[in-house]
Amino acid sequence: MRIIKMTFMVFVVSMLTNCASGYKDIQLKSLNYISKNEQSDIILEYKYDLLDKKYAKKEVKRGVKLVAVRITNNSNEDIIFGRDVKLGYVNGQELYVLDNDKVYKTLKQSPASYLWYLLLSPINLYTYETNGYGGQETTNSFPIGLILGPGIAGGNMIAAGNANKKFKTQMLDYNLYGTVIKSGEVKHGLIGIEADSYEALTLTVE
Repeated sequence: MRIIKMTFMVFVVSMLTNCASGYKDIQLKSLNYISKNEQSDIILEYKYDLLDKKYAKKEVKRGVKLVAVRITNNSNEDIIFGRDVKLGYVNGQELYVLDNDKVYKTLKQSPASYLWYLLLSPINLYTYETNGYGGQETTNSFPIGLILGPGIAGGNMIAAGNANKKFKTQMLDYNLYGTVIKSGEVKHGLIGIEADSYEALTLTVE
């Protein structure tokens, strides 16, 4: 009778659960903005909890929150976000808005971190047979790790790179800082703030 064994099977399974995360585009125009604040005919709507998987874990680890915002300018004048209109906390604490490029670099996945899957490379698949004395002898071995290691490492690095590319594109496309919001116009954006909790936000109109 042939019995096939894989040394380190539990180790392999545990490594496979730590794969790269995809990135799902945030649909800012169709989001359910559950929080709202209005100052001087300018309406702020916003929403936390936009990211998931590894990106969400990075938010917690790095103390950065990604916030979707929708600004509606019902005033009679054009405004510039970051100059005429700024974000703050309702409790009066100072709010620091991060540069979107810095937010991206802080929360992105590290493709190089998946190189540790190469540790699978030494794993061999052994085939055993029972000999005439009732013992087992190795009849064949196959270096399956040479396929698993580079394959999983490369696949995760590509997946992480593609996800990061989508994330960066959205951060650049929805950068509100310095954007002109015309009278009667609605603008959507992504804002990164230094925060460990989900504090209520408000507008400061200059």
